Amino acid sequence: MEINKTMQDALNKQINAEFYSAYLYMAMSAYSESINLPGFANWLKMQAQEEISHGMKIYEYIFSRAGKVILDKIEQPQTEWKSIQEVFNDTYEHEKKVTELINNLVDLSREEKDKATELFLQWFVTEQVEEEDSADEIVQKLKRVNEDPNGLMILDAEMAKRVFNHAQNTETK
Repeated sequence: MEINKTMQDALNKQINAEFYSAYLYMAMSAYSESINLPGFANWLKMQAQEEISHGMKIYEYIFSRAGKVILDKIEQPQTEWKSIQEVFNDTYEHEKKVTELINNLVDLSREEKDKATELFLQWFVTEQVEEEDSADEIVQKLKRVNEDPNGLMILDAEMAKRVFNHAQNTETK
């Protein structure tokens, strides 16, 4: 069954949003490296990889529905923050925006009576609950630490343990 143009265009915009998210997280990772927090930089690099896998999941889905992928330019992300706390406040806010984008896609799929796309998007709905929770957890830990160097080093070591699980993030069937 071929995807309709309205849904295809919206999904193409979401690919761009997912790749922008990857760019943003790479910029945040670079900032974290610049302030000597390599563990946080690692966490953010893994987040960037996850966002790329999300974009590719949509990319493959469009083709599976006989659609056309149209890639647009990716906006340059912010590159400076005042602190690691600000980075993760922004991460949490960004994930909330992505959740809104996904929810809008679900609404559109319902308006378009595109049950296949609605079902496909349920994975993203569930993923966004996880994404927001993960970002908020780090925000709360950073608030408790309150820029204490010892606490930051402990959190940095914790963030360094994150690894990207490619299979978990790209499964479509």
